[in-house]
Amino acid sequence: MAVPKRRTSRSRRDKRRAHDSLRAPARTSCSQCGEPKAPHRVCTHCGFYRDRTVIQTEEDED
Repeated sequence: MAVPKRRTSRSRRDKRRAHDSLRAPARTSCSQCGEPKAPHRVCTHCGFYRDRTVIQTEEDED
């Protein structure tokens, strides 16, 4: 059975695994304004999360 002669370095190992973590970040649309946002996060456009205003945004001040 073949056995590696040298230990695989962290750099070489991580280069081999690099493609595993490449995927597009998940996106959902805000229920209030419809802008794309990360799931389970406050909408940066309107400041809403779970049907209530959590943060004040420039759009709210107008």
